[in-house]
Amino acid sequence: MKNILKIAAAVSLTICISCTGSNKKPEWKIADNPILTEWALEIDPSEPWTGYPRPDAAREEWINLNGLWDFSVTGSVQIPEEWEGKILVPYPIESALSGVKKRVGESEFLWYRRNFSITRAWRKQQILLNFEASDWETTVWIDGKMAGTHRGGYDPFTFNITEFLDRRKNHELLVCVRDSTDKGSQPRGKQVSAPGGIWYTPTTGIWQTVWIEPVKESHISSFRTYPDIEKGSLTFTTDVVNPETNKITVSILRDNKIVASATGNCNDAITLMIPGPKLWTPDNPFLYDVLIELKNGNKTIDKIAGYAGLRKISVERTFDGFTRLLLNNKFLYQNGPLDQGFWPDGIYTPPSEEAMVYDLEMIKRMGFNMLRKHVKIEPRIFYHWCDRLGILVWQDMPSGDKYIFGDQPDIEKTEESVRQFESELKRMIETKFNHPSIIIWVPFNEGWGQFQTGSITQLIKDYDTTRLVISASGWTDRGTGDVKDIHHYPEPAIPPAENNRATVLGEFGGLGLPVQGHTWEPKNWGYRNMEDSLQLLERYESYYDQVHRFVRENGLSATVYTQTTDVETETNGLMTYDRKIIKIGAENVFMANHNIIPPSLQSSVRIFTNTYSVKLSNYKPNGKIYFTTDGTEPSAISSEYSNPFTINETTEIKAFTQWEEKRSRTASIFIEKKNPIPSMEVDDLKPGLIASVYFGEFNELPDFHKLRSVFTKTISEVSHSLARKDSFFAIDFEGYLLIPADDIYGISLISDDGSRLFLDGAVIISNDGIHGLREEGGYFPLAKGYHKIRIEYFQREGSVGLKLLLEVPGHQKSNVPEPWFFH
Repeated sequence: MKNILKIAAAVSLTICISCTGSNKKPEWKIADNPILTEWALEIDPSEPWTGYPRPDAAREEWINLNGLWDFSVTGSVQIPEEWEGKILVPYPIESALSGVKKRVGESEFLWYRRNFSITRAWRKQQILLNFEASDWETTVWIDGKMAGTHRGGYDPFTFNITEFLDRRKNHELLVCVRDSTDKGSQPRGKQVSAPGGIWYTPTTGIWQTVWIEPVKESHISSFRTYPDIEKGSLTFTTDVVNPETNKITVSILRDNKIVASATGNCNDAITLMIPGPKLWTPDNPFLYDVLIELKNGNKTIDKIAGYAGLRKISVERTFDGFTRLLLNNKFLYQNGPLDQGFWPDGIYTPPSEEAMVYDLEMIKRMGFNMLRKHVKIEPRIFYHWCDRLGILVWQDMPSGDKYIFGDQPDIEKTEESVRQFESELKRMIETKFNHPSIIIWVPFNEGWGQFQTGSITQLIKDYDTTRLVISASGWTDRGTGDVKDIHHYPEPAIPPAENNRATVLGEFGGLGLPVQGHTWEPKNWGYRNMEDSLQLLERYESYYDQVHRFVRENGLSATVYTQTTDVETETNGLMTYDRKIIKIGAENVFMANHNIIPPSLQSSVRIFTNTYSVKLSNYKPNGKIYFTTDGTEPSAISSEYSNPFTINETTEIKAFTQWEEKRSRTASIFIEKKNPIPSMEVDDLKPGLIASVYFGEFNELPDFHKLRSVFTKTISEVSHSLARKDSFFAIDFEGYLLIPADDIYGISLISDDGSRLFLDGAVIISNDGIHGLREEGGYFPLAKGYHKIRIEYFQREGSVGLKLLLEVPGHQKSNVPEPWFFH
């Protein structure tokens, strides 16, 4: 396979250079953009994305049509009389790398044009025109004759253009694309016409490689690989165009030597037993080379080179009594980032293959063994690299259409919308079937576009018997599929263990940290914003400390951390959007992922008023904790922790844990002594808070003093339900909080969208902006008596929620007791 790919690349490069007709550098420049990756500056517009696009089924000859094309945007489906300029394919028109950076409206049409030529040697063959992806409805003409139309924004598609080609030297390729983005019901992922928050810039038109290849009238159109690790075999089925009486020969190679080979009819399943089979795992992603030949007697008519991995994914009960995800019949804790696949310069399209591989190599370097490809389908070369590097993939189906929340029933879709979703779903499975890295299909995410959940789950199970299904990631679980998946932000959580399904944490984290000079816009957000990289690292470690406990003690099979990189204004990535900064260092992420975590306080409270009992611990067993209390760096000759000790003044503790062969980083734990915040002297108070409701289309917390309330009411609980609507409103709550005794109290504000809390005139919690349900809070030393509070909240649209929680010493967080509110 490696040799064939090298030949294919060389042939493509030669033909592409001959198509340009000149060695002159074409006129093109990157459009103005807030930030760029380093790979953007290395792009040669005459040779963008030169790699072979279908490495799992490679042929020797092909023509790469990437490069500068004519483009125009029109208001009708009429072929443009004049062309606006040049666009660099395969970058979407909205991207800086296209050279255009222009939005295309839902009623507009994006046109492309270029010429190509066919070599004399190809003229007696069938010519296939391939698009790896074009979003969304794509119509193609060859020399003025329509070759076909394809609907779908993520799947590769092919037109046989042989009948449209005559003997002329140059042929005109004309492409028209229409994309309604979020105005339609089609799968479109995170693309929206008005980006912001967790919604991003749309992609319109060609966003992956366009290419041509010659084939005989009888040729292999596709094949499927079915591994069986118990038997040590690989079974192949092939689809052949015009099979006639031809035969299929499949050969499996290891180290360039054939280890198994068999011949059968085109429609037969061919099973090959592999001597001394090697399994595919993330630690050892071994791949067998595969050669599939279509033969007529001794004559080879067509051949494709691919590869295969022997692996099995299943759900079974393990020795500890939990139902878990098994890889090759063994439990493997799967841990990976939520990978959205957006780029500041290319939007949906990475600047280059090298850039794309950098993300994947960084994921491995950080100690992850999996990624969840989130509501986007990548080109086949992406999964090829996951196969080679050993990265398990949970593949989402791109979402679209309406939303459901909580216990709402599945949405009703039109017949046309159902057909389109199922068509794109099947194409996703069909075109990615042979990648051993993909182990789970995820049709629905957080209730978005979720319909006929049981039927869609069964459709996937019937269409692919080799993989598992997470029917609904996040919420709106229907009890179907192989896995129970919850989302919980920001801290990790776990669903109750089940008998027949594995339990996973499909999203958590989302810790935000914008890095100056590396952001898409000045204003950014995360599910919980951190002050600096150290706070981010400490919080990441504390979350994974909990995760490792859940895996061992509660049967958790997998976790997905949000997310690989920042995406536009969402700055909760482990890397910045331009990939130039790893916020907490790859080595630190690796150690936390592998439970090599510094010692931590058993209490989350780090302030006190009198004395404080210091209790240090590590969840990973058999480690020795060394510490200092004077701020100096500890070593192996420092005090070894054995029992809790007491401090009575502000103290900085530095500590690390030493295991036999590994040592954690040194953590700095600052414990501060504080005076209680004094209470107020007030008289003639009445029970409850005063709440005022305002209507308006708010994007952030307004200046409430400039607004006129719709109504005002005395309430005993802080909640959004007071407004009696789910969108476009704001509420402020004012009054006093009665504290029963001097102590340390935890106060948390959970909101969707923005909120803020004032205590005795000072802002102590700020949770502003448009975002999902997010908790912010802290611990405060409060004196006995009345404390003035004010809570501000707004809701734009979508999901909604507001809660004020209080953690009383010795108790769990809960709603503030009703008798504690006054006005």
